[in-house]
Amino acid sequence: MTYPDNTPSVNDMLNMQTGELAQMPVELLAGLQAELAHAAKQLKAASAKFSTALEVRFAARAAEARRACGKDTGTVRLVDGDYTIVADLPKRVDWDQQQLAQIAANIAASGEDPAEFIETKLSVSERKYGALPAAWRRGFGAGGRLAQ
Repeated sequence: MTYPDNTPSVNDMLNMQTGELAQMPVELLAGLQAELAHAAKQLKAASAKFSTALEVRFAARAAEARRACGKDTGTVRLVDGDYTIVADLPKRVDWDQQQLAQIAANIAASGEDPAEFIETKLSVSERKYGALPAAWRRGFGAGGRLAQ
């Protein structure tokens, strides 16, 4: 779909008053929306490429700095010319869900409350919520869902 030649640029839009923008013909608004979507895709791609370039440049040095500190994760600072680069590698733990469920059952069986040690997140997908009988859906509160 092509858009009119007089569709304002993103820069033009930033310099417009909100009321002026709101009064534009809908075809110009559609063109501007397409420009914004395109710009967002470009920014996302550019950010990903830039992050990868930083990783290529600094990842090995950051890993070596962490090893020198005796750690696998965390934050290290690297100096490159007049700049200090902060390289953060958060610790991420993935628990075996079946084993964790068994541990929670063992804690409960010993008389303790597993919630004191293990966090549990309950959720219902939209598809499964829609498949519930209406009477059960009402249990989720007014409008079908509990307040968030």
